[in-house]
Amino acid sequence: MAATKKIVKTAPNKAEGAEKSEKPEKAQKPEKPKETTSEFIASIAIVLVTGLFIITFALQAFTIPSSSMENTLLIGDHVFVDRMLLAPKTGWIGKLIPYREPRHGDVFVFISPAQPGLYVVKRVMGIPGDRIHLQDGAVYRNGERLDEPYVIRKGDYNGYRDNFPSVPVSDYEDVTPEWRLTMPSHLQNGDLVVPPGSLFAMGDNRDVSLDSRYWGFVPRENVIGRPMFIYWSFITPRDEYERQGLADRIQWVFNILFHFFDQTRWSRMFHVVR
Repeated sequence: MAATKKIVKTAPNKAEGAEKSEKPEKAQKPEKPKETTSEFIASIAIVLVTGLFIITFALQAFTIPSSSMENTLLIGDHVFVDRMLLAPKTGWIGKLIPYREPRHGDVFVFISPAQPGLYVVKRVMGIPGDRIHLQDGAVYRNGERLDEPYVIRKGDYNGYRDNFPSVPVSDYEDVTPEWRLTMPSHLQNGDLVVPPGSLFAMGDNRDVSLDSRYWGFVPRENVIGRPMFIYWSFITPRDEYERQGLADRIQWVFNILFHFFDQTRWSRMFHVVR
């Protein structure tokens, strides 16, 4: 009969335990050199210059003050505009940045040809060589009727606005004097032909938009950029943007402070503009 083996537990050697429990002393890390005053100033300068470059050349913030682009853009939408993509190519830097020409359907910001210094946002409807006309409010480009799901209309009728350019401009006060004189030279067989270096622009809220039908073509050099996305949207009465006095501005600031949460259109935050 095999003898039963007994397992005998032996107590650990106290000396060994002591040795194992001892941890090697941590190596002291060298202290990081402190930033000098000149290095701190240089860092701040780099941040400021970079920010200034982005604001001046890459991105710019704009606020939508009118309803001419509803429902794509609403009054009170605050957008960031890409100033690089549609900018005219400039020397060697044009090889590094992916510039491109404005395309059909682009929403873009430009300086108004009728009011120098006024920034306007519309949609590109015609590029150089395009033949444009409207028939009962529908846009025809190069003989083809456009499908425009973004357009909204009130439903009323205006001869010049809805059948441009076949209806004479003489009875419509909104048409600028310059456009009255120059428009006939761009007409061919009932179409308006977009000349080189120009764009034909219209608003999505077609019945209220004052656009190329009223003041003519947008010169290519007037293009500022393309709205990228809405970074903030605040319910704003249109007349707020027409007030210029200091008291009005202070009142507007307090209105934002008191109604920031309940009048911000949260669903439009970071909405991409198309």
